[in-house]
Amino acid sequence: MTTPQIAILGAGIFVKTQYIPRLSEISDIVSVKFIWSRTEESASTAVEIARKHFRGVEAVWGDQGLDRIINDDSILGVAVVLAGQFQVDMSLKLLKAGKHVLQEKPAAAGISEIDKALSGYNSILANVPGQPIWAVAENYRFEPAFVKAKKLMAEIGDMMSVQVIVEGSMSSSNPYFSSSWRRNFTGGFILDMGVHFIAGLRMLIGCEVVSVSATTSHVDKTLPPPDNISSNFQLENGCSGVFVMVVSSRSPQIFWRVVGLKGTIQLERGNQNGQHGYTVLYYTADGQSQSFFYPFSGVTDELKTFIHDIQEAKGNGHEVEPRLSYIEGARDVAILEAMMESGSKNGALVHIKKL
Repeated sequence: MTTPQIAILGAGIFVKTQYIPRLSEISDIVSVKFIWSRTEESASTAVEIARKHFRGVEAVWGDQGLDRIINDDSILGVAVVLAGQFQVDMSLKLLKAGKHVLQEKPAAAGISEIDKALSGYNSILANVPGQPIWAVAENYRFEPAFVKAKKLMAEIGDMMSVQVIVEGSMSSSNPYFSSSWRRNFTGGFILDMGVHFIAGLRMLIGCEVVSVSATTSHVDKTLPPPDNISSNFQLENGCSGVFVMVVSSRSPQIFWRVVGLKGTIQLERGNQNGQHGYTVLYYTADGQSQSFFYPFSGVTDELKTFIHDIQEAKGNGHEVEPRLSYIEGARDVAILEAMMESGSKNGALVHIKKL
């Protein structure tokens, strides 16, 4: 089987620091043919980095460059890594052309855009041969720590309490701090960063959030509003929990904690021996504890999965990995949008729209 060829739309920080290096790790199973940006300069800068790993990669830009990608039958899949305001429209354009799409999170700006997106995608599936795959890149669903913790959830019995505490570090020293699109995006950094933590929550608990009640605030004026959120949430299994997110803290800390009748599981972000990743802590009913550390590898694993899916999609009956599905990314957005809506209504209970 020939190595599938893909294109990347976008040439920003995440493409340069994550997509190109991670794709280079799996260059035996994928080839990058084009990198597109609105401007020649931006596309060429990213291609300079990519050429170390993919010698034949070309820079393309503007409408003409996009047409080259759309009309190139050798391009099997496209990674859409653009500003959040433009990703959905671009993804639908590519899907309509029969390309498989891996779109960066967030899946959309909110429920209204999600509804239009799903309607458009269903129309494409009904009319475009080959059933093009629309995947959302959410690396937390592929991080080994979450995979391990999800397996351990069966051991802790009925859930009694869930906590998600996020004290982020979005200060001026962060390369994404000055990102203009995030500052002009509904929900700002809360939505763009928050979908990761909601994805981690949903992955871990294995059931859906049905309602939320939240308070939001805007304290750090160097950040777009809101920059703080505190929410109670109710799960469909009857358990309740809390989600607290501070966009920028002087003492960053991130953890998920689930307390069950027979034990407790906690995931903590940190580093070990110079490697960044997550520690899984498992506390049993008899007071014993176990600890497992897993370095980050979710971006690589989700890219591998997408490449596998677009290769196998040529045959009949291949089931696409559900962790990549657009609907999963959309559900993460729906929860955060409900929290922000509740915050704007002084903590009023908001039910999560079912997708």
